[in-house]
Amino acid sequence: MKMEKKRKRAVPRRSKKRVAKKKWRSILEGISLGSPSLSQAYQLTQKASRAGFDWPNIEGVLSKLEEEMREFREALSLLDRGRIREEIGDLLFVMANVSRFLRVHPEEALKKSLDKFVSRFHYIETSLRREGKSLSQSNLIEMDRLWEESKRKR
Repeated sequence: MKMEKKRKRAVPRRSKKRVAKKKWRSILEGISLGSPSLSQAYQLTQKASRAGFDWPNIEGVLSKLEEEMREFREALSLLDRGRIREEIGDLLFVMANVSRFLRVHPEEALKKSLDKFVSRFHYIETSLRREGKSLSQSNLIEMDRLWEESKRKR
């Protein structure tokens, strides 16, 4: 009985260029572009911080916030819409960084503030309705008084 030799399967050779060429990936990759921008900002600053790109303490972040506020005021004084938009974005980004630094998720903080605003505004509407008034029949002084009243009651 004659034994057959096993055939070796041909394996394609990889060129050295192919093996050496590895796709570069940024440390910032992997953040969901579908998530809200404030969450993206928070996640971006987390990743940058892990890479060592961060302030040593909260004072540095707060100084950056003050710098961005000065730049916003300057853009506002010039009535430069493009720069105003840019500076508002910078302010929001720095606030996301402040949030990250203090371990408070900015989306959660903003949601809580939105809920508080809605509750207080409903108080104004309800109070005016009890007095037989609508918002358009009121004025800012009266609405502000009711706003302050709602803060004391809740």
